[in-house]
Amino acid sequence: MAASQAVDRTQVVLPVALTLTVLTGFTGLAYEVAWQKYLAILLGSHAEATAAVLGIFLGGLSAGYAIFGRLTRRVVERAQTRGEAPRLLYIYALVEAGIGLYALLFPWTFGLAQKLSLVGPTGTGSAFAFDVGLSALLLGPPTVLMGGTIPILTLVLAGSLDRATRVHAWVYGSNTAGAFAGALAGGFVLIPVLGLDSVMSAMACLNLVAAAGFWQLDRRHRELAPDPSPSPLAQTVPRLGAWAAVALLAGFAMMTLQTILNRIGGLAFGSSQFTFAMVVAVFVLCIALGSLGVSAFNRIPRGFVVGSQWLLVFLLFPLYVLMGDAPYWAHVIRVIFRPIELAFYGYQIAIFTGLLLLLAVPIGLSGALLPLLFHELRREVRDLGSVAGRLYAWNTIGSLLGALVGGYVLFFWLDLHHIYRVVMGTVAVGAALLTLLVFRPLPRWVPVLILLPTLGAIWLLPAWSEQRLSSGLFRAREPMRYSFRGPSEMFEHRRRGKPIFYQDGPTSSVAVVESEGKPETRSIIVNGKPDGNLEADYPTMALSALIPALMAERYERAFVIGWGTGVTTGELAALAGNRSVRVAEISRAVIAAAPYFDHGNGNASKSPKVEILRGDAYRTLLRSQRKFDLIVSEPSNPWVTGVEMLYSREFLQAAREHLAPGGVYAQWFHVYESDVDVVSLVFRTYADVFPHVSVWFALGSDLLLLGFDQPERALDVDALAERFAQPDFTAGFARVGIDRFAQLLAHELVPLGTLHAVELEGEIQTLRHPILSYRAARAFFLGRRSWLPSLSSPAQRELSLQNSLLHRFAAGGEALPERLLEAATYELCRFRRTEQCATLFARWQLDRPGSPRLKSALAEARQINPASRRDLAPGKLRELRMLYEGKLPDVDESALAQQAERMTQRFLLHYYHAVPFDRRTIEAAWRRCRGDDCEDRQREAWQRLSSLDGEVPVWSESAAPSEREPTVPAWDAEEEDASEEDDRDFDSGETG
Repeated sequence: MAASQAVDRTQVVLPVALTLTVLTGFTGLAYEVAWQKYLAILLGSHAEATAAVLGIFLGGLSAGYAIFGRLTRRVVERAQTRGEAPRLLYIYALVEAGIGLYALLFPWTFGLAQKLSLVGPTGTGSAFAFDVGLSALLLGPPTVLMGGTIPILTLVLAGSLDRATRVHAWVYGSNTAGAFAGALAGGFVLIPVLGLDSVMSAMACLNLVAAAGFWQLDRRHRELAPDPSPSPLAQTVPRLGAWAAVALLAGFAMMTLQTILNRIGGLAFGSSQFTFAMVVAVFVLCIALGSLGVSAFNRIPRGFVVGSQWLLVFLLFPLYVLMGDAPYWAHVIRVIFRPIELAFYGYQIAIFTGLLLLLAVPIGLSGALLPLLFHELRREVRDLGSVAGRLYAWNTIGSLLGALVGGYVLFFWLDLHHIYRVVMGTVAVGAALLTLLVFRPLPRWVPVLILLPTLGAIWLLPAWSEQRLSSGLFRAREPMRYSFRGPSEMFEHRRRGKPIFYQDGPTSSVAVVESEGKPETRSIIVNGKPDGNLEADYPTMALSALIPALMAERYERAFVIGWGTGVTTGELAALAGNRSVRVAEISRAVIAAAPYFDHGNGNASKSPKVEILRGDAYRTLLRSQRKFDLIVSEPSNPWVTGVEMLYSREFLQAAREHLAPGGVYAQWFHVYESDVDVVSLVFRTYADVFPHVSVWFALGSDLLLLGFDQPERALDVDALAERFAQPDFTAGFARVGIDRFAQLLAHELVPLGTLHAVELEGEIQTLRHPILSYRAARAFFLGRRSWLPSLSSPAQRELSLQNSLLHRFAAGGEALPERLLEAATYELCRFRRTEQCATLFARWQLDRPGSPRLKSALAEARQINPASRRDLAPGKLRELRMLYEGKLPDVDESALAQQAERMTQRFLLHYYHAVPFDRRTIEAAWRRCRGDDCEDRQREAWQRLSSLDGEVPVWSESAAPSEREPTVPAWDAEEEDASEEDDRDFDSGETG
C-alpha cells in the first residue's frame, strides 16, 4: 500500500519536476556557451585554452556526479534510520539555488580573476597554468553542483525499482533536451542580444525559479521517498569496473566525434559561431532523443544494449563516407537559398534539419547507452542515485579524455579521418566488452571474432580528400554547372589548385594550394577559407606593413598578429631600420606551413629578426613587457569564431597600451562579404579607442585601419615623402608597383580626424557583449560588397579636405594639380577602386575640361582595368559631375524618387574624401520628391547617409530612421552585383 501511494505521488510530481529539469538543462548549456567566451578572454582562444575549458567543465560535472551519487545513498540511509522521508527535493532545490546565486556573482568573480591573472607568473607555461587554475576555481563550484541533477532526481522520482529505468531516461532526456535549447538560444540569441553578464543574470534567475519550484514540491510532497522494498527485477551485477569502462569508452568516443563534427562543420559551412552552435545543438538533441526513446519501452529485452552499440559501429561507416564529402553536401544546401536577408534563418533551419536526419540514429543510439547501462546496473532503490552518479561520472571522465586527448592531443600526429577511425575503433571495443558483460558466460573468442574484422574494415577505409575538405565551397552562393551532379563530378571539374601541404592541427585545418606547379600562386587555406595568396593578395599584405611603417615615428620593433603567407612579416623584416618582428600565430599548422612561402616573402620564416610566438594574440599582447612601434593585425574576417576578439574595445585598448610613443596600430579589414552595419560597428569601436584614425585601401575591397595616439607624424607630408624615398621603403613599395609618392597618397580613403569630427553614436564591440561575429556571419551569408559608412557631414567634409594628404602634398587649393590627378587615377583604377577612380576623373573633367592629359589618362585607365569601363562610362561620369555642380536635371515627376535614390546610391559608392561631394545636392534632390512613397524612400536614404555621422539632413529633420535594411535599388542591382563578383574573386586569394 505504501509503495502504491509513493508511485501515485511520484506521478503527480513527475511532470512538474521534468519541466523544471528541462529548464535547468537549458541554463546549463547557456552557461557553458557563455563560460567558453568568458574564459577565452582569460586563457585565449587557442586549442589549449579550449581544451582546458572543456576539461574543467567536464571534470566538475564528473566530480558532481560522483559526489551527489554517494550523497543520495547516505541521505536515504540516514533518513531510514530516523524513520523519516529523505528530503532529496529540498537538497536539489538548494543545489539549484547555489548555481543561481553563484551565476549572479560570476561577472564580479571573473573580473577579480582577470586582475589576479595580470599579477601572476609571467613565464609562458607557468602563466597559462596559473590562469587554468583560476579558471578551475571559477567553474569548479557551479559545475560540481550541476552534477547533482541526474543522481538526485533519478532516485527521488523513480519511486520503485521497476520504474527506475524509464524515470531515469526521462530525467536524462529532459535535461538534455533543455540543454539542446540552451545551446541554440545561447549561440543564436542570448549572447548577441544580452551580452555575457546579462546572460549570467538571466540564467541565474531561471535557476532560482527552478529552486523555488523544487522547494515547493518538497513542501507539498515532503513524504515522497523511494520504496526500499525488494523487487524481483533486482540483480546482482558483478564487474562494475568493466561496466564503468564501457561508459568511459562511450564518453571518449562521443566527445571526440563531436570535436570532429565541429571541425567538419567549419570546413563545410564556414567557421562561424552559428555553425558551432548548430552542430552542438543537433548533437545534444540526438542524445536527448536517444534517452527519451529508452523511456518508451515497457520492457527492455536482454541484449538490446549490445545490439544498439554494434548497430552504432556499423552506422559510423556510411557516416564516414558522407563526412568526407561534407563540403559538397553543404554547398548543395547553400545554393538552394538565395543570398537575401530573409533566407538566412531558413538556411540555418535547413542545416539543422540535414544534420538531424544524418545524426539522429547514430548519435541517438549513443544517447540511449547510459539509460540502458543504468537498466543493467540497477539493484536496489536506495542505490539508484549512487549507481547513476558513478555511471555518469565515468562517462564524463571519458568525455573529459575525449576533449583533451581526442580533441587536442591526437591532432599533433593524426588528421581528422584518422581520429574518426579512432572513434570507430573505440566504439567497437566498447561494444565487444559490452557483449561479454551482458551475454555471460560467453566465450571470449566470440566478440573478438566480431571485433577483429571490424577493426580491419576500419583500417581499410579510404582517407578523406584534402582537396575536397579545403575546397571552401561555402563561399559559392550561386549554383554552378555541377552543383547537383554529385561530389565526384563537382570536384573533378572544379579544380582550384593542388594541395602541396595539408595538416589538421588542434586549432585549424590548413592547406597550401598551388596552381599548375607555379610557386608564386601558392595560397594558404585555413578551415576551407583562403587567408592569403602570394600573387593576388601580395599588395594588401605588403601595404599592411609598409604604410604603418611609413607613418610611425619609428619602426624598429613590430608586432604582427597572424602569419598567413608571411608577406607582412617579411616586408617589415626587410626594412633596414627594423630590429625585430614578433609574430603571434595561433595555429601550429600555419607555422608548419610557413616555409612553403619563403620564396615569396623574403625568407621571412628564416629571418634572424623574426620571432614566432604560438598563441592567442590577446593573451600574448597582454603578457608582453615590450612596447612596439608598430602592431599589425592580419585576420580580417570577423565572422570567423575567435577573430572578432581582435575588433573588440578591450583588445584595441591592449594594443594601444603596448604602442611606443608615435606608434601605429594597423588592422587589415575588408568590405567584401560584409555590410555597412558591420563596417560601421568596426569603425565606431576603432574610434572609441584611438583618438586619431585614418583608413587606407589596399587591393580592391581591402582596407587598412590605422590608429594613432599622436597624429603629427602622420600629417607631415614632407617627412612621409622623405621616408618613402629611403632605399628600403622604395624597394618595398616597388614590389607593389608603387613608384611615386603621389600614387601612395591616393590610397588614403578617410583622412585623419574625419571619424572624430562628429560624435559617433551606436553600439561598439566588447568582449563581454560580442555582437560583431553574429552580424558579420549574417553579412557573410549575403556575400555582398559593402559601401563605406557615410562620413559626409559638413564637419567631416571640412576636416577631410584639411587633412587629406593629397591636398597637403599639393600645397592646398581646391583643384588638384594634373600630375597628382594623373597619378591618383592610375593608382585607383589599378588597385580596383573603380568608384573612387571615376569620382576623381569626374572632378578632373569639371576642373579642366578638354585637357589632353585627362583624355589620355582616361583611355589608359580603361585599359588597365577593363572592369572599370562601366564606372568610367560617359553617362556615369556625367552623373558624378552633377553631384559636384549641384545641378538636378529635369525629369518627369513620377521619376523624381528614382532619380533621388540613384543619386544617393552614387553619392555613397563614389564618395572620395580627397575630392568630396557636397551633400546638399542629395538633399535638394529629395526635397523635390513628394508623396507617401517619397517619404518612405527618404527615411531609407536618411539611414544610409547618416549611417555613422549621426547628422539628420535638412530635408528630413523630423524623420526617424527606417527599420528596413538598406538595399541596392533594382535599377542598379545588376550593375553592382557584377562589380562585387569581380572584386570577390580577386580578393579571396583563391587560385584558379
